[in-house]
Amino acid sequence: MNKHYLKFGASAFMWLLGTTLVSGQDLTTLSGFTLNDLSPFKTPGQSWSLAASVSLNPSAAANELKIENGTGVLVNFPGKKNQGTDLLTNGTHGDAVIELDYLLAKGASSGVYLQGIYEIQLRDSWDIKSPLSTDNGGIYELYAPRQNASKAPGLWQHLRIEFQAPRFDASGRKISNARMLSVTLNGVLIHDNVELPGPAKGLNDAEKPFGGLKFQGDQGAVAFKNIKISKLPEALLNGGQRGKDMPNPIYIDAPSNTMIRSFVDLARDVRVVHAISVGSPSQVHYSYDLDNGMLVQGWRGDFIDATPMWDGRGNGTAKARGSVTRFSIQPVPAIAQLSTPESPWLADSTGTGFKTKGYVMDADDRPEFKYNMYGAHVTDAIKVVNNGQGLSRTISTDKPVANLYVLLAVAPDVKELAKGLYLIDGQSFYLKMDDVADRPIIRDVNGKKELIVLLRNKLNYSILF
Repeated sequence: MNKHYLKFGASAFMWLLGTTLVSGQDLTTLSGFTLNDLSPFKTPGQSWSLAASVSLNPSAAANELKIENGTGVLVNFPGKKNQGTDLLTNGTHGDAVIELDYLLAKGASSGVYLQGIYEIQLRDSWDIKSPLSTDNGGIYELYAPRQNASKAPGLWQHLRIEFQAPRFDASGRKISNARMLSVTLNGVLIHDNVELPGPAKGLNDAEKPFGGLKFQGDQGAVAFKNIKISKLPEALLNGGQRGKDMPNPIYIDAPSNTMIRSFVDLARDVRVVHAISVGSPSQVHYSYDLDNGMLVQGWRGDFIDATPMWDGRGNGTAKARGSVTRFSIQPVPAIAQLSTPESPWLADSTGTGFKTKGYVMDADDRPEFKYNMYGAHVTDAIKVVNNGQGLSRTISTDKPVANLYVLLAVAPDVKELAKGLYLIDGQSFYLKMDDVADRPIIRDVNGKKELIVLLRNKLNYSILF
């Protein structure tokens, strides 16, 4: 067998391609790598470079990115004087599992081409309700994603593809089409075992057992990192056993404002036992911890999978069906009275006088949560932003309480992009303060960051994801 090496910076992986294996059964193995240069790619154009990090302000103009010099992130930044070009790897693949993270500028469009010819569309489709094949995650001009699992521009998105290459007989005649066995975007299965009759529309390249991985570079600024290619397990060929012996799913949709009570799991061994999930026809939903007044997660796409709760005896747990953004991984009180801004946050509501008072419905049939704490009556109103790009939250009290703080976020990292605008948890979501008199405080606590702010009588902020 011939050995082909594709070197990514200091790391390398080996492509073992059998010259007689016309079925496309290559033996591809790759662990994570760091991009230190552009040597893995054929003739990279001037629009391609490496960076340590990229980010953007969600209010920025189209095709804008803030780039920090360094390595590890592959960036395409085309402009009027610097037309973008596609980027093709030197190495090739057949059957493969491909994973990567990508980030789009506002209004940008790109694509990942398996074997250089089968395209998964990458596009800023943040606020699309009914995605088409030309939207983010679509198989271009063939299959629309099952739902919109996209994130906002400037946030990292994760793509995982299980790909089966086309098959050829000994004479080189194609005997079966390529297949996207699965495509998962931000944790949501958006394509399941679909057939690819030929190259993407507009391409005249011949199909073959092996081809390079190509990144589109002529439709706006985009960045990639954590690119991994590994061998496709034989058990997955032709669709494998996916879904075998699984119960028929029990799904709950939200054609109107909809609420369901259940357990919600935030992480392994971390469960919210008095949770309520609130769905909206805008396809932006959230879960709320009634024991702590904590907004724990939000998601875009379909509403609830109640199978774990209602199938058989059930375990009481419901799952979000869309692309989930976690705002908290530990149920703790959302509000605490601190003697100083450096005081430790409360582990529970003991001694606070916390008592849940349920919720009332507003004029638009949306819940406003009520509870008592520190002798004050608290109202917590969470609404979908009008354009469906996230959630707005208003916390108010009926009387002032000294040194009362709101825990806005706990994450490995919190960065202030601009006054009142924060990038949270490895560019997982934005948090935007609305006319706050007191500047939020970023605290270092046990290797993580806490973002807290003083609560007077009313606090307004938005979460964009």
